[in-house]
Amino acid sequence: MDIFTKMNEYEQIMFCNDSASGLKAIIVIHNTTLGPALGGCRMRPYASVDEALEDALRLAKGMTYKCAAADVDFGGGKSVIIGDPQKDKSPELFRAFGQFIDSLNGRYYTGTDMGTELSDFVHAAKETNCIAGLPEEYGGGGDTSVPTAMGVIYGLKATSKMLWGSEDLADRTFSIQGLGKVGFKVAEQLIELGANLYVTDVNDNTLAKFIEKNNKYRNAIKFVHGNDIYSSAADIFVPCALGGIINDDTIEQLQVKAVVGSANNQLLEDRHADVLRQKNILYAPDYIVNAGGLIQVADELYGPNKARVLQKTSAIYHSLEEIYQEAEKLNISTAQAANNYCERKIAARKNRNSFFSRHKRPKWQIRN
Repeated sequence: MDIFTKMNEYEQIMFCNDSASGLKAIIVIHNTTLGPALGGCRMRPYASVDEALEDALRLAKGMTYKCAAADVDFGGGKSVIIGDPQKDKSPELFRAFGQFIDSLNGRYYTGTDMGTELSDFVHAAKETNCIAGLPEEYGGGGDTSVPTAMGVIYGLKATSKMLWGSEDLADRTFSIQGLGKVGFKVAEQLIELGANLYVTDVNDNTLAKFIEKNNKYRNAIKFVHGNDIYSSAADIFVPCALGGIINDDTIEQLQVKAVVGSANNQLLEDRHADVLRQKNILYAPDYIVNAGGLIQVADELYGPNKARVLQKTSAIYHSLEEIYQEAEKLNISTAQAANNYCERKIAARKNRNSFFSRHKRPKWQIRN
């Protein structure tokens, strides 16, 4: 598809190349109606530039809706670095990336995502002030997986209340796909609340670490192999890994009453929200549920405040309740109800000026 046709609803795409450091990256700005674009940077060994671009486009659009839903004064953007995060990282690569970010003059703020870490952006922040999600010792808010995991728990409670009239998660069974930074924390909180788990992860060492750390709950945990997680006899499926996992093949395997997780872009296609609805599987739109990390990153730009982050993260429960009620009332999918919810917010605020639209640079700086 012609690149300009592909980006019709996007504001800007920047291709970044720095041969000295080996940097090959793509920055996508989807919409800045609510304020400068905000979205993390993902690093993966993409098979092609087209695959990397498609990932960045999908993620950037999702960030616009996520920012609206989370009630932060930022728009949607995303960046991807093409490379193996285990082999291709270097301070020079992230400093080069920081220079490209800085050239956008405050239109885009970024931080960690899959394949990148807080420490990577300490280097990028030497070249630009438009970095969020830094380590606490560098003036940042720290690990974003903490509020993200909390948001998933709030989403699970709101979903439980919608399905069974109670937010109590004890004695319920959850199938968790992915025990990364967020999935690991969600799983731990669930078993501490008295839940039973089916868990899977591509890394056997991660599974071993999880059972070692939570050995006293061993009887509440069952490990399953790869794709067997879809057919596990659980109450709620909790995807916390890659996107696109709700598709024609997997939906046929699901035995759950709901899908609630932190993975981005869980639906392979928008129509899969309707397919879930037809199967009476309640879907919690991912960009509503996983907004805790975004809330912390956005909050950090005003000065880190953990109490404020936790308070705002708790609003995920009420946002999801409102979306469920609208979907039921209008007889539409929860994905459509969530989009309507966010589009109303964007339309209502399009004539407002956010703090970062007027003051593009945070007060703190990290420079050599």
